[in-house]
Amino acid sequence: MRAQAFDNVIKEAIFSDETKQFVTPYDPNPGDIVTFKFRVAANTDCEVYLCDSSGSTYKMERTSGTEIFDYYTVSIKCPSNPVRYFYSITLNGQTFYYNKQGLQENLAEHYNFRMVPGLKTPDWAKGAVMYQIFVDRFYNGDPTNDVISHEYAYLGVTAKALPWDKEITVGDFCNFYGGDIKGVMDKLGYLKGLGVEVIYLNPIFVSPSSHKYDTQDYDYVDPHYGVIVEDGGEVLRFEKVNNKYATRYKMRTTSKANLEASNALMAEFIRKAHENGIKVILDGVFNHCGCFNKWMDLPGFYKSTDGPIGAFHSKESPYHNYFVWPESKPNNKSYNGWWNNANHPKLNYENSQELFDYILEVGKKWVSPPYNADGWRLDVAADLGRSPEMNHKFWQAFHKAVKAANPNAIILAEHYGDPSPWLNGKAWDTIMNYDAFMEPITWFLTGVNKHSEESRPHLKNDTHAFENSMRYHMSYLNVHALQSAMNQLSNHDHSRFLTRTNGNIGRWHTVGPQAAKVGINKNILMEAIVFQMTWPGAPTIYYGDEAGLAGWTDPDDRRPFPWGREDIVLTNLHKSLTAMRKNYPVLRHGSLEFLLTDYGFLSYGRWDEKQKVVVAINNRDRPMEASIPVWKVEFFDGYLTGLIITGSDTFHEPNQQHYVSGGELKLSMPAHSAIVLGGSTENLT
Repeated sequence: MRAQAFDNVIKEAIFSDETKQFVTPYDPNPGDIVTFKFRVAANTDCEVYLCDSSGSTYKMERTSGTEIFDYYTVSIKCPSNPVRYFYSITLNGQTFYYNKQGLQENLAEHYNFRMVPGLKTPDWAKGAVMYQIFVDRFYNGDPTNDVISHEYAYLGVTAKALPWDKEITVGDFCNFYGGDIKGVMDKLGYLKGLGVEVIYLNPIFVSPSSHKYDTQDYDYVDPHYGVIVEDGGEVLRFEKVNNKYATRYKMRTTSKANLEASNALMAEFIRKAHENGIKVILDGVFNHCGCFNKWMDLPGFYKSTDGPIGAFHSKESPYHNYFVWPESKPNNKSYNGWWNNANHPKLNYENSQELFDYILEVGKKWVSPPYNADGWRLDVAADLGRSPEMNHKFWQAFHKAVKAANPNAIILAEHYGDPSPWLNGKAWDTIMNYDAFMEPITWFLTGVNKHSEESRPHLKNDTHAFENSMRYHMSYLNVHALQSAMNQLSNHDHSRFLTRTNGNIGRWHTVGPQAAKVGINKNILMEAIVFQMTWPGAPTIYYGDEAGLAGWTDPDDRRPFPWGREDIVLTNLHKSLTAMRKNYPVLRHGSLEFLLTDYGFLSYGRWDEKQKVVVAINNRDRPMEASIPVWKVEFFDGYLTGLIITGSDTFHEPNQQHYVSGGELKLSMPAHSAIVLGGSTENLT
């Protein structure tokens, strides 16, 4: 047994990854000399090789060591093209393989490490604390620009102005609470105090809906979010179309003066955000536009203007080729909508170079002066175009155009599944991290999915399934994409994480909004927040999560921010954790190692040569004791300081010293709690 235990220690000591401390430089250019490092237990009799996807192998040599570990290195010339690699190690005559799956007897190539020569992504985004704002529901800074009830009709629903405390109602896409850009500007102090470094705004361009994923005009900020300097009044009448549209439209907002004033406000907002040390990312909806867009103009909104006629009204429209018209219905009244949604006409990049070039100009415009936005979040990015070839062609052109206009801008895509074909330094920088973050942590802590529509109780507390899922999906991401991936617990498309903690399934229209807060467990949410703030990536707070908002999936996840009724414990927990991240930059770029895992219990370390952070999460409904092998993060003897402990619907910053002896840390964990401890090389004895 002792020999077996010794063998296990030798195997568990083996480690390498793609971070700066194991690959130097970790963002090489073709032709650079790159040094790879591999860790083993001290005095291990072994042979180590670096192996790449071309079939080349490079023998590694022991170049340094401590009393605990030996380090093997090899230096090679960086190739011109992306490469996958892994390590092989021979122990006692047996060969093992090491990649992102860990040490294995058989090589699973899916988990191999990735190196993308020439890849450069914005350093400011790596590990940055982001904050997503659904603008209409955040804060009303200018009541004079509010939508007026019955101002217009859209998809058979009349626009309604609702009081801030009114519950979400039917036809939410046409319900307005008055949130605007001035409101976000007014709350910059709040966001800065919360520790926010990046704001991601849901769509802000002209659109008749409250969600604005149906763009009417990409060149202007919607004056209902911006400025109304003149009231256009009732100026346009049009006939019903298939009995879906009202016969009257009050065009309050879309005069040139309103549009230009709104753009000017946007420029001022981004400037003030930058003055507060906050970046701003915009939402780009380029797969489809809205049926109100002048290119389609289904309701005839633009027919009385001097501009070209919309494609819906004439085959001779200059915009006809912007859309897909089924051959089986060769008239200008039938067009392809994204997922068959008539209000989301699919854009036809294959058939219009003019459209292709125009959207590139939009991409450049908003990251350039006078606006200077800091990048784009790309809606349903993999859906754009009608073929993979066009999709990649467009995003490569978009990347080139945006980076030429603003080299430090980020390009962040909404994506499910394998994103690696786009993460090559030529298309996307990173992704919204559903598969390797939101989904696995939701199953592990709550046993329901991110929509609160499916229950799998067997996955709750299944640490083995959680770790396997995380390793599998994280393997799709290179280190740069992983470090800047948008790690969210909630957003505008999924239920609030606080609601998921009740373990129930339902939607707003099936069980009612009140059920979203029945049986919730705030302690589970606090566990999730700790995980979010200590895991590799950019922790992204969905507005109101820090205030205790609950809600089923869309549209109930878009409730107005509860100003004056915030959950102060949750707000302060976010502040404490973002402050902790500033004190421990290892949480931005350090290595990740799973330490001890058990049913309902998870512990891991974030570490580099200078700092060590240990995180433990107990999702059981009872207290427990744990002995955690922190020697795996190269901390053997000394003190780790308690930074955060959650539980009993609150949290503390204990500042308690925990002695580590022989590389083992003993912890007492309350039920449904999370503990974060930190230390540095100065603590080592």
